[in-house]
Amino acid sequence: MKTLVLVTTVAAAAIALAGCDTPQGQNAAGGALLGGATGALIGAAASGGHASGALVGGALGAATGATVAAAATPPGPPPPGYYGPGPGPGYGGPPPGACAHWGYDYYGNRVCNGYY
Repeated sequence: MKTLVLVTTVAAAAIALAGCDTPQGQNAAGGALLGGATGALIGAAASGGHASGALVGGALGAATGATVAAAATPPGPPPPGYYGPGPGPGYGGPPPGACAHWGYDYYGNRVCNGYY
C-alpha cells in the first residue's frame, strides 16, 4: 500500500510540474502554491477547524491561483522568423551623400544628423 501511495504521489508531482518550463507554467505553479495555502487557511477558519474545509479550500484556492497567475503572465517575445525576413539588400544604412550636420549621441559618439 505504501508503494502505491508513493508511486501515485510521484506521478502526480511529475504531471503537475511538467508544464513548468514556460513562464506561464512557472507562474501557474507559484499561483497554485500560494492560492492553495491561502485557500486552506480560509477553508479551515470558515469550517471551524475541520480538515474537510481546509481540503476543499485548498483545492479551490490552488485551481484559482494557477488560473489567475497563468493568465496574468505577459506574452514573451515572438519566435524567430515571426515577422518574416528582414529588409532587402540596399535597404537601410546611411543615405548617399555627405554629412551636413554632425552631432553627438548619449554616449558621446559622433553621429551624422543630416545628409545632403
